[in-house]
Amino acid sequence: MDTSASAPKLSFDTNPSKYRHWTLAIEGEIARLTMKVEPFGGAKSEIELKSNSYDMSVDIELADAIQRLRFEHPGVKCCVITSAHDKIFCAGANIYMLASSTHPFKVNFCKYTNETRLAIEDASQNSGIRFLAACNGATAGGGYELALACDEIVLIDDGSSTVALPEVPLLGVLPGTGGLTRVVDKRKVRRDLADAFSTLAEGVKGKRAVEWGLVDAVVPRSKFADTIAQRARDLAAKAPDLPRGKPLKLDPIGDYRHVSLKVDEKSRIADLTVRGPADAKRVDDASFWPLRMARELDHALLRLRFEHEHVGLVLVRTEGDRKLAHEIGELLASDDGFIREVRLNLACVLRRMDVTARSFFAVVDQRSCFSGPLFELLLACDRAYVLDADGVEVWPGSLSSGALPGWNGISRLQTRFLADPQRVQKVLAAAKEGPIDGPTADKLGLATVFADDIDFEEELRVAVEERASLSPDALTGMEQNYRFAGPETLATKIFGRLSAWQNWIFIRPNATGERGALTMYGKPERPQFDYRRT
Repeated sequence: MDTSASAPKLSFDTNPSKYRHWTLAIEGEIARLTMKVEPFGGAKSEIELKSNSYDMSVDIELADAIQRLRFEHPGVKCCVITSAHDKIFCAGANIYMLASSTHPFKVNFCKYTNETRLAIEDASQNSGIRFLAACNGATAGGGYELALACDEIVLIDDGSSTVALPEVPLLGVLPGTGGLTRVVDKRKVRRDLADAFSTLAEGVKGKRAVEWGLVDAVVPRSKFADTIAQRARDLAAKAPDLPRGKPLKLDPIGDYRHVSLKVDEKSRIADLTVRGPADAKRVDDASFWPLRMARELDHALLRLRFEHEHVGLVLVRTEGDRKLAHEIGELLASDDGFIREVRLNLACVLRRMDVTARSFFAVVDQRSCFSGPLFELLLACDRAYVLDADGVEVWPGSLSSGALPGWNGISRLQTRFLADPQRVQKVLAAAKEGPIDGPTADKLGLATVFADDIDFEEELRVAVEERASLSPDALTGMEQNYRFAGPETLATKIFGRLSAWQNWIFIRPNATGERGALTMYGKPERPQFDYRRT
């Protein structure tokens, strides 16, 4: 087993001046993200990242670049993603990094790369930034999955460069970053061709890649640069005109101002507290409360995943002025370009919470500020414990009508009340009259447990102790099933199906046992499989 392996130390706070693996260049409406992975510049310096293969450090920079395109470069309408290497676009996730990682790290690594690819698609769909994968060489595994997240894929036609998903035949695992899903759901490749493609370790090249629908075009080396430049201009010209506000600088996270995370490793419980705004003023910079708060919350969620893997339960609390938080929420419901980007960013962070493998219990008492955008935190939790006392209130706003959708594409209120859609309108109608008190919240279905001050602490204590005693594996599976109720989307297929199967496969001996395919990769011996189908 890999439980003794150490997880790498990660920093999620970066900027283009610190990038070691990417270069971000802006020229008018066109951005260019060029990948040149520093071989010994990853999270574990002893592992060589050959052939533009990546680890978490590479994807952290990519995620940062996508966010900066949306806020710091609002004039960009097309981003070209390419490689600085002559005959290699990207070899995907580094196999030796994966093989030497703990099981929780493997799973969280795949989850993070999925979220980053989905952020690319979100920027295309909602911010009008089109993405063009300029695959100027071999494009394999996670490299092809990166290309699949783009709006168009152009492959160089040099007689040798291919696109490939070699994980099944070579490693005994699945393409972990949405490849299987995007091949058939996004690119709509025929099932039989997709089946053949995913078992061809050598991949598919040239005209066949176009015929099968794996890429949009193949271009000779002599015309590749000019073709990419023209297609980028064409994509920019066709991109929807969605103003994103004035450029603003995203400052380093540093110390939290609006979020606190306290972890008790012994009890495996964390307290996550989010503080509401001090005022309801709009500020067009990175200090704007909903933007700063969301970035801090995102940072805290990533710390929970990668630094505190034994924590299983998070008690979510809020503090502050409910009226101010509600006013900020109504401000965020406007269609102003900058405000829309702030709202989209908050939606992405809440979706990060949805796929974080921790139990979340909301604690609602007199100090709580589950109001406006913070009301969504209550809905994002697995349970809500509401104190029956004067001064305990929640206050949904316009954002709860669908402006912050989950991975299933609908609001959390709609997801909560799938059996009674009219209940959504009742909640929103009640909120228009003002804050909703505890008894009304309970009646409307917003409380899991509603208890007076005599029983409240005991109810919460018993629930916490019970949750902490349950199998973490069973809880993760249970929560991920319940959090994805309602419509199925590409994202829910990735997280509810692909991620779940990959989680299972990563602990199977056929992949990670002593003679498993992932373990034996790069060695002269062949893997040994247990051939029973289960």
